[in-house]
Amino acid sequence: MNYSMNKNGFTGHLPFGELQISSNEEYGFRPYQLLVSSLAVCSGGVMRKVLDKMRMPAEDIKVEIKEIVRNKDEADRVEKVHLHFIVSGEINEEKMPRILELTRKNCSMVQSVKDSIEIIETFEVQ
Repeated sequence: MNYSMNKNGFTGHLPFGELQISSNEEYGFRPYQLLVSSLAVCSGGVMRKVLDKMRMPAEDIKVEIKEIVRNKDEADRVEKVHLHFIVSGEINEEKMPRILELTRKNCSMVQSVKDSIEIIETFEVQ
């Protein structure tokens, strides 16, 4: 991965393509949005694999960000993220707490920030 400065931020040169990053969301993704997106999508992908292994394949998984808490006094750092999973399919709701536990344990992005960002995970089954 390589990043080069441009007029409004940086361009990431990644294997899939270019990614525009800027502190102004009119010109690209804001860094905190990419951080939160990494947590959400990594968790959703791991949850999908866990559900598949438990023979409860999801028809759909949506991840809604219910809350982001940032600390203005410490460089506006992200302190808390609430991920809400909306899972569709033949899912045994009683197994969801264990599925959330396995998702958290196996998501590399959540594990990377677990000691510095509080991650809240909730769910609903449709």
